[in-house]
Amino acid sequence: MVGVSVAEEDLSADELAGLELVRETGGIHQSDFWKELDVSSRKGSRIAESLVEKELVDREETVYEGHNTYLITPIARDLNFSLLMAGDMLSPYIGEEEADPQSDAFTQWIMNLAYEE
Repeated sequence: MVGVSVAEEDLSADELAGLELVRETGGIHQSDFWKELDVSSRKGSRIAESLVEKELVDREETVYEGHNTYLITPIARDLNFSLLMAGDMLSPYIGEEEADPQSDAFTQWIMNLAYEE
């Protein structure tokens, strides 16, 4: 099943609390996840599965304190904008519906790309 990217505003209160917990801890075992949320293990599992489906967390099988469980970790949302940069110049195409490839701004950006190599 392909995950569905959703806005955090569209999460249920339980899902939002779960996501915040995972982000605050940097990763938590599912056996602790539901306890920290003060929900049943079944409900905790459903919350975790929902967050995985929505591509907000990763869940990986692991052994913790001698028991099989899952490690739930936040998905890094740090985007790399370096491909849009030429030196310290941001691409002139950002935010423009139609950029003119003959413009001075675009020419300068391309020239900066050439100098980086």
